[in-house]
Amino acid sequence: MELAATPGTTSPSRAVWELALRASAAWSSQDPEGVAACYEETASLTINNGAPSTGHAELAATATSYMEAFPDLRVSLDHLHVAGDSAFWVWTLSGTNTGPGGIGNAVRVSGIEVWKIGESGLVADSTSYYDAATYERQIAHGIEGAK
Repeated sequence: MELAATPGTTSPSRAVWELALRASAAWSSQDPEGVAACYEETASLTINNGAPSTGHAELAATATSYMEAFPDLRVSLDHLHVAGDSAFWVWTLSGTNTGPGGIGNAVRVSGIEVWKIGESGLVADSTSYYDAATYERQIAHGIEGAK
């Protein structure tokens, strides 16, 4: 699968754009199976160097954990670039921590997900990073109180 719209550029092809838009929509519509469907069956996702979630069931469970914590979760597609066999999805997560155990504080944190795209056109491997310290401060104190 050709990742770049024009060979030698970092502009994503239509297929990569569509994949990133599907992922954003699935995260934002409380659809953990839709999130997992953006990945190959044996794909893994590692967030902030934590333990990887591997396979559709674990990927869906990881998505569910965020969706339960933030029933109004939104994940935007801020930027998308490609290089070699990778896509770089820059996103912003926002929501209110009103799920089980939540105290109702708003959270807004940006991050990046580095996707290795498989022959299937789906994500074969993903590594995601965001500022965990800011995320935790916002959960405890809200966006304004975390400054």
